[in-house]
Amino acid sequence: MKAYKGFDADLKCRGYQFEINKIHRTKEANCRSNGFHCAENPLDCLTYYPNWEKSVYYIVEAAGDINEDGIDSKVSCTEMKLIKKLSIADFVLESIIYMTVHPYMIWNRYVKKDTAIGNTEAFLIVRGKNPIAKGNKGQVIGLVKECIECHEIEEISFFTIDGNEYIPNQWYSVEGMVQDFED
Repeated sequence: MKAYKGFDADLKCRGYQFEINKIHRTKEANCRSNGFHCAENPLDCLTYYPNWEKSVYYIVEAAGDINEDGIDSKVSCTEMKLIKKLSIADFVLESIIYMTVHPYMIWNRYVKKDTAIGNTEAFLIVRGKNPIAKGNKGQVIGLVKECIECHEIEEISFFTIDGNEYIPNQWYSVEGMVQDFED
């Protein structure tokens, strides 16, 4: 199964050294005590590895015995292979894709409701009936618009505040720049 995993910058997790293009194996998978841990929702990785400057994130293939604990989307498995390192933009896009496929999931604390202003975080994800956000240069913004009558995802927008096409400290919706919104 496709999942996501955070690591220390040197690809270590709790003392275990992972390697790219290798299938890692262990004997048992119990989500609360052993196995290789990963998450189905990329944003859940931030619960365990919240610091973008000291961590790296990968798409992984989780296989073998798989165990869930039901607390979040974390799973434990007996086999894991690192597939692709994620940039911040990749991470945000994968998170939005997960939300689109699972629109009724419980929101992670990294998803803001309706409106958000970026400060020092690497990215913003805003979800709602008409989500809007503004950020600083270099921030990645993900906007997830829900259907008016339900939580199904109707439209998304995904971009980086680059200072050219997307201007710092300017409000954006999924349709583009918002002219008349006051903080």
